[in-house]
Amino acid sequence: MIKIRRNRLYAVLFIVSSSAVAVGLVLIALNQNINLFYSPSELLESGPLKNKSIRIGGLVEKGSLNRVSDSLEVNFIITDLKEKVAVKYSGILPDLFKEDAGVVATGYYDKNNNSFQAFEILAKHDENYEPKEVVNALEGK
Repeated sequence: MIKIRRNRLYAVLFIVSSSAVAVGLVLIALNQNINLFYSPSELLESGPLKNKSIRIGGLVEKGSLNRVSDSLEVNFIITDLKEKVAVKYSGILPDLFKEDAGVVATGYYDKNNNSFQAFEILAKHDENYEPKEVVNALEGK
């Protein structure tokens, strides 16, 4: 083989192998940073490992919000309109947290009691944002 062709072949092989390694490393990094959450139905169907931190998402069931007096502890139920999971949380709740609204909780699931001990609560907001002025104008106020 001519020396120039051999050098080109080595260069092409080096570029292809380097690109494959780079793509592989990027895919591994992205796979570790994906933050998916279970719905209550999925959680009850196939619960995760006992000491593994997971996320559960759904709606806060209407009438289930119970605040413990003289503490920051809150108990509520997350539902996907099929199944329900009781959640215990101690801390300050986000401003958008309310009944019949979307929520994502991070914590540990106890399959024996069908309860979830959360250490982080994220309230999901409506995708259809309208400023107060527009809502008032539409309502005729």
